Amino acid sequence: MSKTALIVIDMINTYDHKDADLLLPSVTSVVPVLTDLLGRARRDEVPVIYVNDNFGEWRSHHGELLEHALAGPHAELVEPLKPDRNSLFVLKARHSIFFETPLTYLLHQQGIDRLVLSGQVTEQCVLYSALDAHIRHLDVVIPRGAVAHIHEDLADAALRMMERNMGAEVCDSGSLWA
Repeated sequence: MSKTALIVIDMINTYDHKDADLLLPSVTSVVPVLTDLLGRARRDEVPVIYVNDNFGEWRSHHGELLEHALAGPHAELVEPLKPDRNSLFVLKARHSIFFETPLTYLLHQQGIDRLVLSGQVTEQCVLYSALDAHIRHLDVVIPRGAVAHIHEDLADAALRMMERNMGAEVCDSGSLWA
């Protein structure tokens, strides 16, 4: 039997980077969808794993990243998505949630073989993570309303690629843990 985890990618964020102005409108629309998805996953005891960029802060840990983001100018986008005490947290340095992280080991230890990828950025980190999940023989689900983009046309193309080339299930978030 398949065991699913909700993966939240890069949502603990200060939005202090060059594409932030292009990303923020999409993030604003994703936050309520992802908040609902997190609530339903937690209610149904679906493991929630945050995989977040460390922003080059190699001495930091997830608590410090969260504090920094909550003290930033876009705290309202982070506050509803905060990890709870049962959430797992993995730091990453590059686009893929798997690249040189312990995530594969963690998933194996937890018996997880189906990933619901959410967060940002659809045409970057979500796409690369879906590919890396695919080559690891993990099932991938992408709730289209729970992923944020910088460029809508590239995000649409990325979703089509994940669906066609990687066998990802692209769906509405409402169909998960309904």
